[in-house]
Amino acid sequence: MTVQEMREWKKAMGLSNKQVAARSGVSLGTVQKVFSGETEVPRYKTLIKLEKAFLPEVKYTEHKGPYLDMVAESAPAYNAKKTNVTIHTTPQKGIGPYGLKDYLELPEDVRAELIDGHFYDMSSPSMVHQQIALEVAARMREHIRRNKGKCKTFIAPADVQLDRDEKTILQPDVFVVCKRDQITKSRIVGAPDMVVEVLSPGSWSRDMIMKLQKYREAGVREYWVILPDQKVIYVYLFEKAVDPEIYTFEDRVPVGIWDGKCEVDFCEIFDEINFMYDG
Repeated sequence: MTVQEMREWKKAMGLSNKQVAARSGVSLGTVQKVFSGETEVPRYKTLIKLEKAFLPEVKYTEHKGPYLDMVAESAPAYNAKKTNVTIHTTPQKGIGPYGLKDYLELPEDVRAELIDGHFYDMSSPSMVHQQIALEVAARMREHIRRNKGKCKTFIAPADVQLDRDEKTILQPDVFVVCKRDQITKSRIVGAPDMVVEVLSPGSWSRDMIMKLQKYREAGVREYWVILPDQKVIYVYLFEKAVDPEIYTFEDRVPVGIWDGKCEVDFCEIFDEINFMYDG
């Protein structure tokens, strides 16, 4: 997350510098210098700590919905081409009017996810985004093959009917399903065992707040959020802890659903794609 994005979230969440300092563990003086612009290029470690201030502070076992309250204002919505469906870019409060039938009737050239009855824009991913997703999926698929496992690895676009209802259809970047009765010809029905989302500009609130809660409540066992610009991976092991484990692109990240027997070497992945960061 950039400093400018943090400024926007700070304003949207109504946080003072003192609150940001308390939530992140960064000294108040440093927080003031970063957000005032006095420190033009904050240290990488400082940015990583500051990001913690904007993660949701909720008890997920008791929390049932108000994650949307963290977004004070919604970005402008627009009407999808050739349809009257309204597509948003930031979380909306309440259950929306749309369902599976509306989703299936979207024009082929419109990419959107359906979350709690609201449509959300899915812009085309960057080359970095796409390559990270492919490399992560390839390593998980190879682990399954090598061990003759029954799990299957999928990449977007592939539909996941997360809550087994008609109000939420997601397209995770990468996901693993181990119960084959969830896999139908047209979509996955129910929560995958593991989901990986690679953040794109504009998807931070959806992936780090909205989907985080949706995946946890639906029964996803493990959720990775990869931040390409920050070269950081948040790993949520929902069955073990509320807070994420944090890795960098210099680490080998163990896959929890396989007890760490599969590791994704992000240093190796970055070596293959780092030339794209200069383009």
